Amino acid sequence: MKYNYFLFDSDEKAKKNFILPGAKPHYTPDRPGNVQHIYLDLVLDIPNQSCQGSNTITLKPIQSGLTTLTLDAEDLNIESVQIDQVSQPFHYDGKKLQVQLLKATTLDPFDLVINYQVNQPQRGLYFIQPNQDYPNKPTQVWTQGEDEDSRFWFPCFDYPGQLATSEIRIEVPKPYLAVSNGKLINTEDKENTSVYHWRQEQVHPTYLMTLAVGDFAKITDYWGDIPVEYYVEKGREEEAKRTMGKTPEMIEFFSQTFGYAYPYPKYAQVVVADFIFGGMENTSTTLLTDRCLLDERAMLDHQRAESLVAHELAHQWFGDLLVIKHWSHAWIKEGMASYSEVLWTEKEYSKEEGAYYILNEARSYISEDSSRYRRPMVTNIYREPIELYDRHIYEKGSCVYHMIRGELGEEAFTQAIQHFVQRNAHRTVETVDLLRAIEEATGRNLAPLFDQYVFRGGHPDFKVSYTWEANDQLVKLTVTQTQGKTDKDVTENELFDLNIPIAFGYVSEEEEVCYESLSLHIYEKEQTFYFPLPKQPDFISFDQGNYHLKTVKLNYPIKELKNQLRFDREATSRIYAAETLGKKGGLEVIKVLSQALTDDPFWGVRLEVAKQLGKIKLQQAIPALSQGLNDEHPKVRRAVLESLSNFKTEESYQAIKKVASQGDASYYTEATAFRVLGKMVTGHLKEKEEDVINLFQEGLETRSGWNETVRGGIIGGLSQMKTSEAALNMILPYTDSGIPQSLRLAAIRALGTVSSGQESAQLETILEQLDALSGESFFLTQVSVVTALKQVPSSQAISILQTLAEQTPDGRVRRMAEEAVKKVQEKLGSDQSLKELRDEFDRLKKENQDLMSRLAKLEAQQTDSD
Repeated sequence: MKYNYFLFDSDEKAKKNFILPGAKPHYTPDRPGNVQHIYLDLVLDIPNQSCQGSNTITLKPIQSGLTTLTLDAEDLNIESVQIDQVSQPFHYDGKKLQVQLLKATTLDPFDLVINYQVNQPQRGLYFIQPNQDYPNKPTQVWTQGEDEDSRFWFPCFDYPGQLATSEIRIEVPKPYLAVSNGKLINTEDKENTSVYHWRQEQVHPTYLMTLAVGDFAKITDYWGDIPVEYYVEKGREEEAKRTMGKTPEMIEFFSQTFGYAYPYPKYAQVVVADFIFGGMENTSTTLLTDRCLLDERAMLDHQRAESLVAHELAHQWFGDLLVIKHWSHAWIKEGMASYSEVLWTEKEYSKEEGAYYILNEARSYISEDSSRYRRPMVTNIYREPIELYDRHIYEKGSCVYHMIRGELGEEAFTQAIQHFVQRNAHRTVETVDLLRAIEEATGRNLAPLFDQYVFRGGHPDFKVSYTWEANDQLVKLTVTQTQGKTDKDVTENELFDLNIPIAFGYVSEEEEVCYESLSLHIYEKEQTFYFPLPKQPDFISFDQGNYHLKTVKLNYPIKELKNQLRFDREATSRIYAAETLGKKGGLEVIKVLSQALTDDPFWGVRLEVAKQLGKIKLQQAIPALSQGLNDEHPKVRRAVLESLSNFKTEESYQAIKKVASQGDASYYTEATAFRVLGKMVTGHLKEKEEDVINLFQEGLETRSGWNETVRGGIIGGLSQMKTSEAALNMILPYTDSGIPQSLRLAAIRALGTVSSGQESAQLETILEQLDALSGESFFLTQVSVVTALKQVPSSQAISILQTLAEQTPDGRVRRMAEEAVKKVQEKLGSDQSLKELRDEFDRLKKENQDLMSRLAKLEAQQTDSD
């Protein structure tokens, strides 16, 4: 599963507790027996959003004498339960189905047949249909089982530890196709309906059973003899080929990487509307959001869609072939699927691209750790399993696999991963199974690494200081573990024990680079190392290869940093040098960074250099940044625009406005120009507000396109004009139903951003609209409403969030809303003194007005009496 749209950053620095009230330890439940097979025989009624039929579960008891069975079944209509055509008494409370067996079981398998209906389900089974506001929406039905939502569309033992084969026979109205797991073993043509019978012959858990129904176009490719299928709304076939066309190459790559040929009879990717994730790796049949489909222009910014395809495909091994035994070990599959994005990027593009990808994975996790909460990657204490699906298991999980690779080396890492897959194919796994496989394949015990990074929260924060002692020909290197605190506050339990590789770089007159590498054993709060060297190194690389998950602050002289930025062969090290130089600031640094923005061969370094130039508050950076608008890579141009917007000058304003007016080859770059333009019209540029508003209005009328990226950028620009009532009035209509979904969601989020500078009457309008929107059931709408409300310091925002948390069926939204409540409460608390003064002033003002009114009345009465 891939969360492409679940971002919940905060500006707060204090770490919050992951464990919320109501959380408790969760364990794999007792098993009454082994489910051998699940057979769903269903009829789909799309107009009435219902489904009825039977589920036959073949169960082999572990012990004889079983007299009761308890299944998961939420919001279903249970009609009957039978064994050997004999009805069995049962009790159903809307969540659990308890069956009283008339005869105690033996050790022989038996079929439990449950006849049931599901009507207008809220989870598990989703009906997508056109309506008055969205008449062009396709008619589709699709399922989503992860984490524990399969129970909402069929009764089952709904946890990942039960593996079984399965089949689905589904009758659907013509002209719709039905796609499911495994292979299609039969189709049946009736007068007004079609019957599709799919069978999955390899075992898998209930959450990976799937069904997708729609009037799809089908495109078939092949990997060897195995069909690779793309199902997409008719008319979007070319977009499907752009997005998914590399799938056969990816199957070959992952088959080789994991040492296990793709294990299923087909691989289908079904693109559906209103999907609540980026993608979901159902066994042999992945579902993808239609937001991933690319037009020709979007190919310029294609990597996100390509990474999504790679992520879900990698799950066919990690998650489907190897199934986690309990949700607490989800990092095993999600971490490797995320790391597979890195591996594919390396293979398809370059080592530098892969290194930059993993750096940003680390940054994403560190953002959550620093601003949201810190937790162990493996924990069974939660309210709902979906709470675990955060950056700790995706991005940090990816970084942990990268550290394993760094610890073992390329050959041993490959051996370990392949052994893990081969040893556990078609079985359930826990974290300890990965440790055992590594030790069996390589002889290495990585328990110390896992204890520090997997079974406890956090990562090391290093401060590295370098000096050259010329008289003694010595390098002095001091490494301090700060863990984000002052030195005296770091406890022994927070320290990490790691072997960190470092390298001293030497540059010849011909500008060739050679390294002298060694390893530091770092385990104390502060350690100082001395290295006798024949001559002073030109630069120093800490954690050569960047395999360790960490933060690092470099205290190096400018000379060494300049050399590192220019000559270090590793892109990540050059980025660290650029960041450190940026903090030093000054004209000399601007000159060095300006040169790197022009000359560095890797776009990722140029992007980071542009970001640093934007942080140096000297206008001499503007010409270099303006030159960067000509960079060939769209992401560099986007970073340049962001940085230029930090300078509120006529020169930078005109440079950004030119891009917004004339456009850019990249949707995202053009959108960025609009977005940052909105935040520039403050101070002495306030006079430009009317021109910018007019430009935005024209853009909203004319710049519709792929996923509404550009118009979404315009809405983002309006949201930055926080004191402008006109900007708010332009945003509000785009929050209405009927607006294209991507643009509408951007507008909803923008209400929160623009709210901070609005007057009380406008703030009331914003809250009224968000209150109305909070009643919608679509997941992404609810997420956008929460994102907006968390920015509004109002007790009314808290009330709306609390109601949403109580009523939403989605655990992710519930948690996000509860976290947002705390953020708003803290914001209100910090403003409480000012608020109390304002309230007191308003009270006195009102009392004064009342006194003046009474005095005027008395005076009038006195005049009348006179």
